[in-house]
Amino acid sequence: MSIEISANSRKVHGTGANRRLRTQGRLPGVIYGGGAATQSIDLDHKDLYYKLKTEAFHASILSISVDGKKEQVLLRDVQMHPFKQQVLHIDFQRVRQDQKIHVKVPLHFINADIAPGVKLSGGMISHVVTEIEISCLPKDLPESIVVDLSEMTAGSTIHTSDLKLPENVEILALLRGDNQPISTLIVPRGGETAEESA
Repeated sequence: MSIEISANSRKVHGTGANRRLRTQGRLPGVIYGGGAATQSIDLDHKDLYYKLKTEAFHASILSISVDGKKEQVLLRDVQMHPFKQQVLHIDFQRVRQDQKIHVKVPLHFINADIAPGVKLSGGMISHVVTEIEISCLPKDLPESIVVDLSEMTAGSTIHTSDLKLPENVEILALLRGDNQPISTLIVPRGGETAEESA
């Protein structure tokens, strides 16, 4: 899915200038990296606010047009107002097609309802993490990673190393030797296992 954003280059800086931008419904931001100078921009606040609510916006290569010139970027940081529904500042990082990127992508859990530990033992699946940091080239970036829970039995755990990854995608935790748990299946006290009920 291709997500496009439109922005203007921003000439004025500082707290007062940013406050004036916000009262006009604009959002200050920057684009950095990719071997080019950092560029100050401003964007339509309302448009960005709703885009930020979509999962794909946080884990996709975005196409940003600044004064008509398009660049490929990743969302890197968002500053929100402590209590208003307002974005205060946004940061994007330029993407080069020949350089690997590190991105957190969401995990999508499927087949929990047919897992033996749920059906036979009355267990509950607990998600330890809901997103994972990966490394890949921009062209290989998945929007999400699917976690199949259909084989989970009472007391079992799915670890990072159990995930089926798209081609050319690596999990950073595994590269560091950290095989963290992703999901566990817990049987409540008093619940019986399939063996006990047989």
